[in-house]
Amino acid sequence: MKRMNIGVQLFTLRDQLAEDFEGTLRHVAGLGYEGVEFFHYGDIPAARMKELLDELGLKAIGSHIQLSNLKDNLQAEIDYLKTIGSKYAICPWLPEELRSVEAWHQHLVDLAAIGKACTEQGIELLYHNHDFEFSTLIDGQMVFEALFERIPVEDLKVEMDIGWVQFSGIDPVAYIQKYAGRLPLLHLKDFLKESRDPEKSIDTVELGEGSLPLEAIIKSASDADVDWIIVEQDSCTNPPLESVATSMNWLKEHYLNQF
Repeated sequence: MKRMNIGVQLFTLRDQLAEDFEGTLRHVAGLGYEGVEFFHYGDIPAARMKELLDELGLKAIGSHIQLSNLKDNLQAEIDYLKTIGSKYAICPWLPEELRSVEAWHQHLVDLAAIGKACTEQGIELLYHNHDFEFSTLIDGQMVFEALFERIPVEDLKVEMDIGWVQFSGIDPVAYIQKYAGRLPLLHLKDFLKESRDPEKSIDTVELGEGSLPLEAIIKSASDADVDWIIVEQDSCTNPPLESVATSMNWLKEHYLNQF
């Protein structure tokens, strides 16, 4: 099995970042994570962020960047990524008002243009899914699959959130293989089958506490040449720093101990 790198999406630790951005990165490094995926930079200049990451031995995997910012501020985003040593710009989510079929037709055009501009500067554009990309159809085709069939592989790659894939009723192990070679980043998370909160449809939990076949998913990811497994927990019942520690401990016991 290929040894994949282990990172964390910092959205899981958003409250901690708001209180102490640098201290949170230090804590993450101390837990054994090898890289971090940003969703903002805490107003830290790129040069300082690079110094901090180098000091802590953390890799900058990439950054979640809203579509509006990819469209309106792309060069600044590319420049920041290059300075911190990252090559992935990821479109992470679309608000509900931008999910109509008509809107998706325009997103396909926009993402193709953004991806081409990124490619020209050595940055790779990725799209990160939730569940709505599987329930919306364009010309009878799921939006998720339309994205990757209609935009050239060199201009758009996959960051698969495997929790939302299973939530959408799709076999997560098989779906990883469908995008083998186009899937550098995998969001690894775990869901309960039924939420503990009657007002929620799902609960994200620490790795090993939910219903996903994580070991089979990891094996499939390795076979698909995934570079980074990225831990993400959308919401935490336990303190978030404790949750990411629990997930790392699960990875150490069930994955990293093989190397």
